Amino acid sequence: MIKILLNIQSQLLFFAFTLLAGCGGGSGSNSTAALGAKNLNIIFVASPDLAYPALDHPAHADINRTTANLTSQGLQRSLQMATFLKQQVLGGENVNGIYALSPMTHLQTANNYPDMASIGFIQQFALLNKSTFSNYTGNSFPINVAYAQGSVPVPDGVIEPVAGAFWPGSPAYGTTSTGLDFNNTNGNNDTLVSGIISNNQTGYHVFSAPWETISALMSSINAQHGYNLNLPTTYMGPNYVYAISIPTAGCASLVTYNSNLNPPATYPVLPTPVASAACTHSEQSYFKTVLTGGVGDVQIPSNANTNQRVYIVRHADAHPDPAFKFEDGNYVAAGQWRALALSNALRGKISPNMVYSIDPAQWFPVSKTFNVSYVRPSLTILPYAIDNNLPFSLVSSFELGVDPVDQNTAQTTSNFFFTGGTFSNQTILLAWESGHIRPLLNALIATYSATAPLLPTAQTLTVPKGGWPSSDYDTIWTVILDAQGNLTVDNELCEGIDSTKLPATAPLF
Repeated sequence: MIKILLNIQSQLLFFAFTLLAGCGGGSGSNSTAALGAKNLNIIFVASPDLAYPALDHPAHADINRTTANLTSQGLQRSLQMATFLKQQVLGGENVNGIYALSPMTHLQTANNYPDMASIGFIQQFALLNKSTFSNYTGNSFPINVAYAQGSVPVPDGVIEPVAGAFWPGSPAYGTTSTGLDFNNTNGNNDTLVSGIISNNQTGYHVFSAPWETISALMSSINAQHGYNLNLPTTYMGPNYVYAISIPTAGCASLVTYNSNLNPPATYPVLPTPVASAACTHSEQSYFKTVLTGGVGDVQIPSNANTNQRVYIVRHADAHPDPAFKFEDGNYVAAGQWRALALSNALRGKISPNMVYSIDPAQWFPVSKTFNVSYVRPSLTILPYAIDNNLPFSLVSSFELGVDPVDQNTAQTTSNFFFTGGTFSNQTILLAWESGHIRPLLNALIATYSATAPLLPTAQTLTVPKGGWPSSDYDTIWTVILDAQGNLTVDNELCEGIDSTKLPATAPLF
């Protein structure tokens, strides 16, 4: 009898330990059921990168081997995957958090191009969800890609954030906008996910990163929390989605989905064409200045670039509320129509050979307790770069900041792009924060002449600080430096897309 009781006791102890350890196992086959909203669901999407898929895999064509960016096929897959995630995995529910790879933590090819595929792969999904800011609910959701508090040293070429940049005592790193680090520096990825789990943040938390990062993170979660799940050991392709689903009581489980997507290799065609608009200069008055060395007080800076052309655009539509106060760091669903249509809209107008934007891992505060990653400029021109097979680079060596008329930032930006010879003989498409564009142009003009007319940048009753109208998403500023470095600045061009007629919901694929 004593032996029987001891045996029963040991079995009960083993059963209790198994419950605490997560019971083990996982979905042996592909699931078709949506995850439960009352569970805490950690969802993993493996974005394409140069290491995966292998050369002989059909999804190999999702990634451009030269630029390390998505191809048209990869973009198509991301658009289709968004619908699958929203409907099949979340069951139509709203997401609770989206986290993507900080692009500068994963530099690829001999040219060290940042990994924009991860954030680009999840953008459409973000726009199928909603978020509320300033009492306005928009068709958009923040994507967290900011560097973590423990990201020291920061990646090569990235300025280390400093405390007090936004208000006295403000944190150096975004506290609510942290993304993923390809190398999991100082265990930052583990800390991020463990925080979500320990705080029991039920709902849906989606992570987009290369398979190397996703696989390591799943293994870490499994080990740290004792779930004993049978995790995948090999990369199965970009159609697979994995979820660790944690109920409020009971066992965590691994749920596997196969989207079975077969995207075309051509650039996406919108369900309906966007409405065009003429360049009327009704938002920003026509401006043109030509500064030739030796004419008047014009002096060409000794380190000025030559044979350079830069087209500067604002990010896509982002503030749908009448007061233009909605702010999540991303653009809204209407902006996705613009972003996907931009390549066609600019065809025949410009011919850049490279694309630049501010590092999306830079963050700014919406309030003292909530901050967002500034992803929208880079995501606005990402489809253009994809369609035209162009390399995509990020400005990460200085911070943009929140004051658009800060002279140091304006001059630093001007020096970065227009001096030193790095961009001589280049044509660049640059997406920037709207309020900083006119101060940047003024800083450039002032290096040539002390008397040349400058652009108005003061805040008025109808125009915010920086001088760029809140409703203007169409203006293009062009900067030309000729063979001698003589300067021309004008806003003759526009994208030619009518913001007022863009649908409020994202295009579906």
